[in-house]
Amino acid sequence: MDLYEHQARELFVEHGIVVPKAEVTDSPEQAREIARRHGGRVVVKAQVKTGGRGKAGGVKLAADPAAAELTARQILGMDIKGHRVGKVMVAEPVEIEREFYVSYVLDRAAGGFLAIASAEGGTEIEEIAATRPQAVARIPVDPARGVTSAKAAEIADAAGLPPRTADVLVRLWQVLTREDALLVEVNPLVTTTDGRVLALDGKVTLDDNARYRQTRWGAEPQEHHDPLETAAAAHGLNYVKLDGEVGVIGNGAGLVMSTLDVVAGSGARPADFLDIGGGASARVMADGLSVVLSDPAVKSVLVNVFGGITACDAVAEGIVAAVDSIRLTRPLVVRLDGNNAARGRAILEARAHPLVEQATTMDGAARRAAELARTA
Repeated sequence: MDLYEHQARELFVEHGIVVPKAEVTDSPEQAREIARRHGGRVVVKAQVKTGGRGKAGGVKLAADPAAAELTARQILGMDIKGHRVGKVMVAEPVEIEREFYVSYVLDRAAGGFLAIASAEGGTEIEEIAATRPQAVARIPVDPARGVTSAKAAEIADAAGLPPRTADVLVRLWQVLTREDALLVEVNPLVTTTDGRVLALDGKVTLDDNARYRQTRWGAEPQEHHDPLETAAAAHGLNYVKLDGEVGVIGNGAGLVMSTLDVVAGSGARPADFLDIGGGASARVMADGLSVVLSDPAVKSVLVNVFGGITACDAVAEGIVAAVDSIRLTRPLVVRLDGNNAARGRAILEARAHPLVEQATTMDGAARRAAELARTA
């Protein structure tokens, strides 16, 4: 469960981390009044649960209350990576001396947490991490020991952060552990010309398994998402809308990602990422297929399943149920392999739907789906 920036700031303040003064509103007129209360010159920031707001025009400096109202009017209603801006935060500006990046993230492979920090924070941190990885320190954190003052000093030293940021590193760890978080990020953490250390922006992702302990966030209205993603979420599906023409369904994130690559290598563009999971039932398969076929951009669909926990005959039954309940107007290519694959193929052969065909390999299935999309 991702939090909005203003919610992350709320947690920061509760744990003693200093943030600039700010208020949240959904009204341009109220943005003007907030700016007046904060001295006139403010920063207006879109409140959406995605990154890249600054580059998308969702973070702007306003010189006076009138400019704050105009800027809020421009930002409210914007679409930023499929998220519609319903609220803005109006914050006091600060005189920045230096910018840094700090975060704690769950490291599942290592069975612990990872502190990630850099002396070069800001909007270009992703590019810095990709082009100059040596500028980003990655320090393992033992969850049993946590981030003590000594550990915080180690992280700061490794990343080239000023020693006075160590206290913030300790407090961010408290946010992570006490608030059931999987990710806590500040970008940028800044030192100011008047000697303060401030968290200018914050991102917090809470563990969905702890929702029953984090009920205070449940009442917050959600910003707009793509309607297909909303429909998929209602069915508990892991679906991401892309901008291609070949719908992709698979079981397991790794297999789906590989399928996207193979589709792209076949000269077509994937229309989505849809992982039906490791133990998907026929009902889940039918729900997933219905969501993918609801996308008007989809010209063909590729179902790529390797049977393990998910039995291929259950997948086949889901496909049959879906094509029998909806009017299938676009071709469907199915590749089944693994657990009960022969039985699954037999189920599809018996149904003999004219728009459903099978392939024996992932490469062959992708090539055929791409070909059908091009000729649709």
